[in-house]
Amino acid sequence: MGFSEIIWVLFLLVAFFPAIKQQRLESMRLKLIRKIEIKRGSRLITLIHRQEMISLLGIPLSRYINVEDSEAVLRAVRLTPDEMPIDLVLHTPGGLVLASEQIARALQKHPAKVTVFVPHYAMSGGTMIALAADDIVMDENAVLGPVDPQLGEFPAVSILEVLRKKDKNQIDDRTLMLAEIAAKAMIQVRDFVYHLLKDKMDEARAKEVAELLSGGNWTHDYPIDCQQLKQFGLPIITGCAVDLMEEIYALMELYPQPGQRRPSVQFIPLPYGRKEEEPGKK
Repeated sequence: MGFSEIIWVLFLLVAFFPAIKQQRLESMRLKLIRKIEIKRGSRLITLIHRQEMISLLGIPLSRYINVEDSEAVLRAVRLTPDEMPIDLVLHTPGGLVLASEQIARALQKHPAKVTVFVPHYAMSGGTMIALAADDIVMDENAVLGPVDPQLGEFPAVSILEVLRKKDKNQIDDRTLMLAEIAAKAMIQVRDFVYHLLKDKMDEARAKEVAELLSGGNWTHDYPIDCQQLKQFGLPIITGCAVDLMEEIYALMELYPQPGQRRPSVQFIPLPYGRKEEEPGKK
């Protein structure tokens, strides 16, 4: 084999290595998902948005909840027998309201129990989906977030605030039109969140929590922890009370971030629960 042929072989190996690695990861994911399903007697669905090396050239792509996700989840729910519980592993920064509402409605309508697992975070549209579950199992440090609607780069509530504080004669037509859309979006999201909560708590409390989560009381990326969510009256179970969380963490490891020259976080992956042995002793 000549030098040029060796170069071509090496080039092909480098070019196709990300695809081969992705196929191996996919196989490992499916095996672990099936193991969890057998253990729980449920259908396990994952909605995990992380950057991954998914192209032949290894270019990382950011992910969020979109209509393709809603179509896939709706199909999974449709293929699940009515008597079979559904488990959803949720890890997402949010996404389209349309897609999030479709997924939430499908989960809420499923006759058997629905459990959402949040190992790290489920913000915005992810929170909306979590609210549709019968139980929300979270790591003690995991968070959900507000569900106030966003119009482009601005929160709907902030656009309405401009309308309240300024003379309408000093506001351009585009801002006025955005304010009208913002008012409708606020009502629509609030009413939908109330629809998700009304079966989990009394009517007055459901309206209060719906207004709290959708009314723009915090910035859109504000982290709402387990303690706050429990105070709202949501069905939160911390991960330490569920022996399944170790499998969930293992599953998350199979959705890696893209490789970097230097990792930003490093640690020795060993439990430090027992006393370390002295050198020279067994």
